[in-house]
Amino acid sequence: MYSMLRPALFRLDPETAHNLTLGGLKTARSLGLSGLIAKRPADDPRTVMGLTFPNPVGLAAGLDKNGDCINGLAALGFGFIEIGTVTPLPQPGNPKPRLFRLPQASAIINRMGFNNDGVDRLVENVKRAEYRGILGINIGKNAATPIEKAADDYLICLRKVYAHASYVTVNISSPNTKNLRQLQDEEALNNLLESLKTEQQKLSDTHGKYVPIVLKIAPDLTDEQIAQIAHLLMHHRIDAVIATNTTLSREGVENLEHGAETGGLSGAPVREKSTAVIRALHQHLQGALPIIGVGGILSGADAAEKINSGASLVQIYSGLIYRGPELIAESCAGIFRASGT
Repeated sequence: MYSMLRPALFRLDPETAHNLTLGGLKTARSLGLSGLIAKRPADDPRTVMGLTFPNPVGLAAGLDKNGDCINGLAALGFGFIEIGTVTPLPQPGNPKPRLFRLPQASAIINRMGFNNDGVDRLVENVKRAEYRGILGINIGKNAATPIEKAADDYLICLRKVYAHASYVTVNISSPNTKNLRQLQDEEALNNLLESLKTEQQKLSDTHGKYVPIVLKIAPDLTDEQIAQIAHLLMHHRIDAVIATNTTLSREGVENLEHGAETGGLSGAPVREKSTAVIRALHQHLQGALPIIGVGGILSGADAAEKINSGASLVQIYSGLIYRGPELIAESCAGIFRASGT
């Protein structure tokens, strides 16, 4: 069905198409028609971070920033859903247009800028959702918050989402919030992780449950930076790492329409960069904590490549735009074959 709808959607402005698609998923789920959109993958449970995932293919953050469409997305067969990025206060994000397709490269450039309705609205949406599967909530800082005060925003969000999340992702790697990636520097990251782990322990005691914290990093890191981050992840006992966010590189899209737009590039051109970061992390971490692989997955073979490079789970986003929901089951099947299970 998606292959028939895609040409019409691709004639629309990307952000308009995005909103229409989410609305359509909500309607399909309410009418019991989700099965016509996607074939549900076979069960292939994986235990990661102490959580049992029904299959290893999840939705990356960014598609459902406010948790408006949790039920509709879950009906497509994802093993887990990640919503956000959410910030303490609502913010409009960057001026439009801010989302661009590059079909020749199966790529997307976005400079959304953490547009969202704020953490309180997201929590209300999560409370209303019927979905009881694994739900990640991705948190960030408001654009107006100085980088020196970034930890305050992350702690506000962590406190508010903790009781409602299966795990919480700390997004310090979006290229679309000024100076945000500075939080990946050794001293800043050390201080941030220390604050988050201290708060996690307090919240665990308060709520009587342990909610894992996951760090999402960029693909544009040097080998030295990857080694430093791996060391800090282990030192602070962070529960997992997501590799990777979008890239600032324009390799492979330099001469395409919209290829020079400002923002983060995702889709097929980031696949190799993301996988290289996964391999490096895997080497440095030596199994101390799991890796969730994301970036450029457009086929079952791409998903298997991430697993073979050291990831325990994968997430998709841009591939979903180009391939549609069939990519979920295809990725599950590719991982199943690669894992020999």
